[in-house]
Amino acid sequence: MHYSVGGRSIFSGLNLSIPRGRITALMGPSGTGKTTLLRLITGQIKPTRGQILFDGIDVSALKTRELYALRRRMGMLFQNGALLTDMDVFENVAFPLREHTDLSECLIRNIVLTKLQAVGLRGAARLMPSELSGGMNRRVALARTMATDPEVLIYDEPFTGLDPISMGMIVRLVRHMNNALGITSIVVSHDVKELSELSDTSYIIAGGKVAASGELKNLKGHQSDIVNQFVNGLPDGPVPFHYPAADYYQQLLGTEA
Repeated sequence: MHYSVGGRSIFSGLNLSIPRGRITALMGPSGTGKTTLLRLITGQIKPTRGQILFDGIDVSALKTRELYALRRRMGMLFQNGALLTDMDVFENVAFPLREHTDLSECLIRNIVLTKLQAVGLRGAARLMPSELSGGMNRRVALARTMATDPEVLIYDEPFTGLDPISMGMIVRLVRHMNNALGITSIVVSHDVKELSELSDTSYIIAGGKVAASGELKNLKGHQSDIVNQFVNGLPDGPVPFHYPAADYYQQLLGTEA
């Protein structure tokens, strides 16, 4: 798959497969297009060349109504939770059920309480988002994502800003939900340690394509310098710290803009 924007190539020959019922991690240095890949998978943008196949269906070839129907088979856990701030926890989890189904209020209530019980927050059903901690916010968002029982769950940086206890809870929840429900999970994250414990397969993306794939624990001695730098968190390597700029000393002396 190829994708370019504004004449800049983001992906050039990216080729990967996400197995059903497994947890797949998408990783790589900042700016390699991980979030862009999620937008391609969900049909928000289309590849310049190539295909994004979901259960054999070419996502980019779908009409609007067909794309919306396909998206209902997916669930998305956003980086910041994205809870609706004027609704309490119960109503946040109930929201997708009210929007996309004709279920009775009694059944919606039972589903919401079941999902909140699964993430340990049934007792917080009437709290407002402003009353939740960061970890609780993420768990409510996970319950909402699960409300419609999607086939695929997509996690965009689920560990960002969490303390070690909350992070451990989220890792355990993702694994438990995947095993119990047979969900296919896609996790985008920079947290190598957590993904080493969580993911079944990992893809490290760099230079517009897959630089390495497999179990993270087996990639620490990879022959690729960029993979080795990323997995081991090395400060020096092919991924630069500084954004390209004019010569530092010449700029300080005023001879460069």
